[in-house]
Amino acid sequence: MTQPDSLAQIGVVGLAVMGSNLARNFARNGHTVAVYNRSAGKTDALIAEHGSEGRFIPSYTIEDFVASLEKPRRAIIMVQAGAATDAVINQLADAMDPGDIIIDGGNALYTDTIRREKEISARGLHFVGAGISGGEEGALNGPSIMPGGPAESYKSLGPLLESIAAKVDGTPCVTHIGPDGAGHFVKMVHNGIEYADMQVIGEAYHLLRYAAGMEPAEIAEVFREWNAGDLDSYLIGITAEVLSQVDAETGKPLIDVIVDEAGQKGTGRWTVKAALDLGIPVTGIGEAVFARALSGATAQRAAARDNLPTGTLSTLAGRGVDREAFVEDVRRALFASKLVAYAQGFDEIRAGSDEHNWNVDPRDLATIWRGGCIIRAKFLNRIVEAYNENPDLESLLLDPYFKGELGTLVDSWRRVVVLATELGLPVPVFASSLSYYDSLRAERLPAALIQGQRDFFGAHTYRRLDREGSFHTLWSGDRTEVRTD
Repeated sequence: MTQPDSLAQIGVVGLAVMGSNLARNFARNGHTVAVYNRSAGKTDALIAEHGSEGRFIPSYTIEDFVASLEKPRRAIIMVQAGAATDAVINQLADAMDPGDIIIDGGNALYTDTIRREKEISARGLHFVGAGISGGEEGALNGPSIMPGGPAESYKSLGPLLESIAAKVDGTPCVTHIGPDGAGHFVKMVHNGIEYADMQVIGEAYHLLRYAAGMEPAEIAEVFREWNAGDLDSYLIGITAEVLSQVDAETGKPLIDVIVDEAGQKGTGRWTVKAALDLGIPVTGIGEAVFARALSGATAQRAAARDNLPTGTLSTLAGRGVDREAFVEDVRRALFASKLVAYAQGFDEIRAGSDEHNWNVDPRDLATIWRGGCIIRAKFLNRIVEAYNENPDLESLLLDPYFKGELGTLVDSWRRVVVLATELGLPVPVFASSLSYYDSLRAERLPAALIQGQRDFFGAHTYRRLDREGSFHTLWSGDRTEVRTD
């Protein structure tokens, strides 16, 4: 084991693009950075290509890497989630001393983070699960960072993370989220919102393309216009760029040569699974995950294409719909559906925080998501204001500002969902988000009938509106009602 002449303030293990860019970000911000990768070639490549950007200390064994860090040692792991992460954690823990900090900066399942934090804390070390959003560009130039773990560890780690995070109005897009798995849980739901956000943007594009008959370059200009208003966001901005791109080989719009099969790495599914466990209806996020799965069902889609009856389909012209008015309706439906996705995501975060006693503050999340991350958007400032006005807001949709906005959006939202259905164009998140909205505001839901059915076949009982207690009807007997509690 060799001892370097000077020690590093932070270390990065795993030097693929995200890890390499994160290390460069630290170095550019004046920190000495220890770097290690299992394959030495990546370490050498980083130093050769970017060594001039700051001070790096390369290591070729875990032991030398740990020895190159000042105490308390701070090491960020940027390796593949799962077994590879566990292996590196154990290697670091074996070489570290009590009080040192291991940070998992990957997209880990939050329950794994809870387990790891418990195991590592038993060894006298700190373990931080940190969600990092912003992709390759964010890692290099300023991400949004969501660290969990012991509050004590943030005292040492926080200033380093704040120095590299994105800044909005001078505020770093990073804060301590809460204990053990809180950071990775919040990052998971952030990604779930991202799924829904991307899907509703895709549905808006699809309607403009195949209902309004607009070409990609024309739609790109529409999205640029939208990005100058209430829909101002990173995803709307890059959508305009994608739609305006022309394929160099064919001369066609790039969108027309990309296979319509969307990939996913699991965080969307995790969000939906966690929501089911918590009993939180994240319908927009769920439909977005299912839409990606359906896009990948290529054999089924090929078999069904031009082979299933459509019924009588309308056209925009046949309905006498003005194209300009339709484009504006789509914009409003998109905005409304985005609001539902964010509201459902914040509902899930609140439920997860309550379940695990994390005490996550929604104002912190809206603040740090304003810059660096994929779902950064102008209206996050409004979300901060909403929770400042009422930290116990039952639903983001009930905030006076957002309720007022929905009042101006809902008629367009309904028209778009109806028209899309009549045109035979799928809008799963537009439609499910509207259904969620209508369910939330409804005076009565069909759940009363479901409770009656459950009581009939399984004696599961029901409650009444007019008196306290649980009741069961003797369906197979004389159908009298008995109180069961």
